[in-house]
Amino acid sequence: MVRTPVNRTFSRGPSGSYHGRIMPSQPASMRRERERDLVRATRALFDERGMQEAPIEEIARAVGIARGLIYRHFSSKEELYVLTVTDYLAELEALLAEATSADLEPVAQLEAWADAYVGFCLRYPAFLDCALSLMHRPAHDLREALSDSVWRRLGEGIASCVVHVSEILSKGTRDGAFSVEDPDYMANVLWTQILGATHLARIRVGVRQAAPGIPELFTVQPEQLARTCVASALATVGAQPPSSPLTERTDGHV
Repeated sequence: MVRTPVNRTFSRGPSGSYHGRIMPSQPASMRRERERDLVRATRALFDERGMQEAPIEEIARAVGIARGLIYRHFSSKEELYVLTVTDYLAELEALLAEATSADLEPVAQLEAWADAYVGFCLRYPAFLDCALSLMHRPAHDLREALSDSVWRRLGEGIASCVVHVSEILSKGTRDGAFSVEDPDYMANVLWTQILGATHLARIRVGVRQAAPGIPELFTVQPEQLARTCVASALATVGAQPPSSPLTERTDGHV
């Protein structure tokens, strides 16, 4: 006799207590759709409030399920958050592909890649926070916290973005526009370098010494930092920086 797989779900009765009932297991397509709904809800909360203000309870409420049901789809809150990062990465990859698809010289392509990447980080501060949060942990620690599938999807998401700049660096080095020994390594350096730098635009504040022992804050403008990131990427790979001024000083105090 063939048994239909079942799951026990719960509904609230008139008295406010929960009553169990048996239902057939969800088909794989329904599970994938529910996972997508949860990721979308998580991202919406990230974009609205920030990464730290997206509790599991509210994510479940947005999708219309009980909190505990989230863990039928993800082994931990961390897995859900990592898959939300991969959703951002998919959108970013499409932007990077579009920005670098034109028939441009390598220097112009690298500028376009860096500009699109910086713009995305500034447009989605929650993505920046998530990406930096993932980098706070050694890779082997993060690997142990994730399933094989989620770990692979995170790697694929990052690699799909980094490969664009790696290919640009390879072509530019062959053409003599850049001086890069290992394009894959340098692509990862640029990826991380821009993440770190754009965090300064996230907080919009720098610090300097007004007088010995007296620190002073000054405003950092996102547009100024975006230009600096592009120039820094070009300088890192040995390319000539753009001719326009990139490091105008901002003297506004906060």
